[in-house]
Amino acid sequence: MKQWTDRIRQVKILLVAAAVVIAGASLLVSHQLVSKLKQEERTKMDLWAKAMNFVQEADGNTDLSLALAFIESNTTIPVAVTDAAGNVLEYRNISDTAGVDAYARRMRQAGDTIRIPLGENDYQLVCYDESTLLKQLTQYPYWQLGVVMLFVVVAIFALLSSKRAEQNKVWVGLSKETAHQLGTPISSLMAWTEILKENYPDDELLPEMEKDVRRLERIAERFSKIGSRPEPVDTPMQEVLDHVISYMDRRTSQHVSIKGHYPGHPVVVKINASLFEWVFENLCKNAVDAMEGQPGKIDLWLLEEGDTVAVEVVDTGRGIRKKNLRNVFRPGFTTKKRGWGLGLSLAKRIVEEYHHGHIYVKQSEVGRGTTFRIELERSSGQPM
Repeated sequence: MKQWTDRIRQVKILLVAAAVVIAGASLLVSHQLVSKLKQEERTKMDLWAKAMNFVQEADGNTDLSLALAFIESNTTIPVAVTDAAGNVLEYRNISDTAGVDAYARRMRQAGDTIRIPLGENDYQLVCYDESTLLKQLTQYPYWQLGVVMLFVVVAIFALLSSKRAEQNKVWVGLSKETAHQLGTPISSLMAWTEILKENYPDDELLPEMEKDVRRLERIAERFSKIGSRPEPVDTPMQEVLDHVISYMDRRTSQHVSIKGHYPGHPVVVKINASLFEWVFENLCKNAVDAMEGQPGKIDLWLLEEGDTVAVEVVDTGRGIRKKNLRNVFRPGFTTKKRGWGLGLSLAKRIVEEYHHGHIYVKQSEVGRGTTFRIELERSSGQPM
């Protein structure tokens, strides 16, 4: 898994580096081309201004055909000729005829002008702007940069999706194989329990053994359901929480109290009870571990908020550091010396993917405890 993660990271770094190189080269080449075109247009406007000056100073015997042809050849560069006072005398390639004066004023302010002297104190200004082609070429590298970055984002997303899909297949296969492997010893334990009941019918430990065997059956059933869509039914949430409290209370130190706080009427939600018991058991086990053998308490609050049913699991454990809050549901993340770090990840999948609910850390303070909150949509049906 680590090798695969490192490979994904290397691919992402290479993609980002390639995008930066391509974008940088594109911007550099485009900048050089734009600079050359700007210089060419400047040279062309210098010649255009000289042609205008030639026409104005020519007498009746001068052949103006070449100069006029050159003036008419400008079909791309916006240009306006103004007098010394800024009044527009002539313009070309400007579509907004009503705004020619404002356009010429902007070109003068930008400094894109060529002075044509007419006399001692008189002159005209040839004001020009970049051609449409030059403007498009100026914007082109930024569009290209956007396309390259979009490609990188799509590529990274595809790689992450592929990785996530492969991880999901691994978890699903592992869960189903675990359920399959548990089946044989569970069947044997059930048979041995029946034999013991026949030989020692009055043994007080047999009922507890039967409970543990049924517990193993339920665990195997839960593992078998990972990866397949569960069939939720209308269930009173109080019953689910009572089962969890009863199970955890028998397996937790007497120094840790686990209590439920419910409304005085059934609160019905459409869930798979077996999987949701798993969710709450994981939260409670994590809370017990967070107490590190010290006295504490776990409170399960069942709340109704309009069409939303919420369950808050509040503990008095060591709390979660702020830097770890974003990672608590990430597969493999754990602060314990033992464990796989999969409990909260599976809980999140059960709540959000299978039941379209929401689970998150409502609050946590180091040394004071943590509150996990689960939100579900209220069911309109009746308990079954």
